[in-house]
Amino acid sequence: MDVVIPCYNYAHFLPSCVRSVLDQPGVDVRVLVIDDTSSDNTPEVMAELMAADKRVEGYRHEVNKGHIATYNEGLLDWASADYTVLLSADDLLAPGALQRAAAVFEQNPDVGMVYGRVVYYSDHNALPKVTQLPTTTKVWRGEQWIENRFRSSRNVISSPEVVVRTKVQQKVGGYRADLPHAGDLEMWLRIAAVSDIGYVSGKPAAYYRVHENSMMRTTFKSVFADLEQRRDVFDLVLEQNPGLPRRLKPLARKAIAGDALWRAVRLHDRDQLDGTEKELLDFARETYPALEELPEYRALLRRQRFNPRLLSRTQLFLAPHAYKRAKLWVGTQRWKWRGEW
Repeated sequence: MDVVIPCYNYAHFLPSCVRSVLDQPGVDVRVLVIDDTSSDNTPEVMAELMAADKRVEGYRHEVNKGHIATYNEGLLDWASADYTVLLSADDLLAPGALQRAAAVFEQNPDVGMVYGRVVYYSDHNALPKVTQLPTTTKVWRGEQWIENRFRSSRNVISSPEVVVRTKVQQKVGGYRADLPHAGDLEMWLRIAAVSDIGYVSGKPAAYYRVHENSMMRTTFKSVFADLEQRRDVFDLVLEQNPGLPRRLKPLARKAIAGDALWRAVRLHDRDQLDGTEKELLDFARETYPALEELPEYRALLRRQRFNPRLLSRTQLFLAPHAYKRAKLWVGTQRWKWRGEW
């Protein structure tokens, strides 16, 4: 099992990350740390890790190449084992995750990617306690997994919980530089277009660190970056895979338009109108012209009859919002325990 660990100014996290890989039972692992010209003491930490364990390899870029180029360098040029993991230097693998994934691959030769439950955390020294249930597995045909993603329009994978069959990864190629926000989603769909997808439930597969400086919360915090790139990804997948059913396109576009409209609805409820509502409405109409079909559009029309300040003070539409939150919670639980939304 090959594990690629890109690192940029995360020297203080790197030892724990590497240790979470080296301590995996039941599998032979090899680690490649790629220092993308960090300004901290990553070179020294990397050298110490390499000296302490021959399974750790590493090198440093002469110039910063960015995360996408670094990912692809490790996945396409270095990885050679049967299975490959891409693990950020501030994330952790859960105990036994690689062995559980390997078992799914060995039992299902058509599976090209296996993922599991991810746990979000912020402090390496205080990992959240999680419920551990007996391990179960599920395998979807690639096309079925793709259709599920089109129906929800959501990415159900963070990244560190994924193990890919190396020959499949190298067949589909690397991450796209023109999709910095939704490149992960596009990659999972690309893999599903050529293979089946497996999921391991019960025990966590990885710990994903959420922090204020992560790209998810800074560079790509705009709601439009998320909405637009998700739409682009689903369109691109259909364009590149003409064998997929054409009926999938309106499924994703309908869901994404509904998401945009609900964001506009919440601006009314919170008395936060600043012109964004019109942009969201225009985006939704461009994405899915038949807005009248969508309950989120009807909800927006109802809000527009009232003064936003009144809505904010009285929470007149609290019940629909509570229903939406409950539906979101149910979807989150399905994702948490079954790997789908």
